[in-house]
Amino acid sequence: MDTSQQVAVIPQGREPSVAPQRQRRSIADKRRIAEETLVEGASVARVARAQGVNANQVFGWRRLYLAGRLGDPKPGMKLLPVRVSESVPAPLPMERSSIDFAKLQPSTIHIELRQAKVRIEGSADPALVRVLLECLRA
Repeated sequence: MDTSQQVAVIPQGREPSVAPQRQRRSIADKRRIAEETLVEGASVARVARAQGVNANQVFGWRRLYLAGRLGDPKPGMKLLPVRVSESVPAPLPMERSSIDFAKLQPSTIHIELRQAKVRIEGSADPALVRVLLECLRA
């Protein structure tokens, strides 16, 4: 008997069963489903069942969403606007002991944050600026 050819035998009166097609979800659908699971009191299993998706898949989409890798970034995350007013070549890195702050070219730095506005004029010590920004970040 030749077994290299496979033949499907379908009883009379029955239609051949076709496996359901794999469902492809758009990024927007995945994001919407992940957001549904983040609502207070929501159950991932219930949301998954209502959407016809495996709960493990929804947990995966939720993980991607929380990491900011599922389309739009997380709410509250955005880039800050930057305005460059003058093109001056960046200074070469120097040892801290060899820097003479009195000889540096005067400049102005404007920083606007939600809770404060900072304006630094003249030659500022980089360590002092770093400490100031760390204090404002807290």
